[in-house]
Amino acid sequence: MRDRSRGRDPVTRDNHTRAVLAILLSALSFALVGTMIKLSGTLPVYEKALIRSLVSLTVTGAIAFHHHDNPFRANPHIPALIVRGAFGTCAMILYFYAIGHLTLADATLLNKLSPFFVIVFAVAFLKEKLPRYTIPSLSIAFVGAALVIKPQLDLRAVPAVAGIVSAICSGAAYAIVRSLRGKEPPYRVVFYFALVATAVTLPPTLIRYVRPTLDQVGYLLAAGVFATVGQFSLTYGYHQSPASRLSIYNYAHLIFALVIGLVFWGEIPDWLSLVGGSLIVTAAIHHHLWALRDRGAPPPT
Repeated sequence: MRDRSRGRDPVTRDNHTRAVLAILLSALSFALVGTMIKLSGTLPVYEKALIRSLVSLTVTGAIAFHHHDNPFRANPHIPALIVRGAFGTCAMILYFYAIGHLTLADATLLNKLSPFFVIVFAVAFLKEKLPRYTIPSLSIAFVGAALVIKPQLDLRAVPAVAGIVSAICSGAAYAIVRSLRGKEPPYRVVFYFALVATAVTLPPTLIRYVRPTLDQVGYLLAAGVFATVGQFSLTYGYHQSPASRLSIYNYAHLIFALVIGLVFWGEIPDWLSLVGGSLIVTAAIHHHLWALRDRGAPPPT
């Protein structure tokens, strides 16, 4: 029986099918978050992040209350939850900035380097073994990222760099999520992410508040709902199966973002972005298939 008083998650065994479905749901949800953020227009990034975070904080707080769980109760995992929240907040703010200055597909492409950084951080801090095929995959992915960024010695490169740093922060956050598998329920992980994000974005919003229109509020509330679904699905997925086995499925986000950007804004990535994106996805597929082969598992169907 689940120990609600301590908020433990009973999931300790791998369930790859459930994990894949959860990651696909999170990919669609996060693509819709990007859509809502882009539709919300020119509001300050910190204000967008605050409204999105308040929705997640409300939902996860209600879930904790339903489970008779006080998330502030003394808990040895709170430092890890706060650090995860800090990395997640950094990733969110930088990603929102990139979305505002790049096409939705390009911003998503750069953010989708995060699975590779999950592996890097998992090796560095969780002592997971670095497979021999990871280095070639990482090299291909970073060549692809360079093509998307199109390095320039001026401020035009700033949004692309923000996208890369967002991916690094996401990778660190997801590695911490993986380390909390079986120790913390998904709702508490997301609660602390939203709590930290709210604490970080509230002061600048109060200092330089820009009154949003009714439409903008609606878009940002929708972004908060989709983000909450995406965070729960992502956290659940990483609780269900090793991070290295799930990397490839994160790239469904890119497909969703490409289609949405084309439909809503007529965005068509230039040829360098298309080549770079193809290299990133190829690297992900290469790594994933080698990972399955290394474990003696059949390829995904």
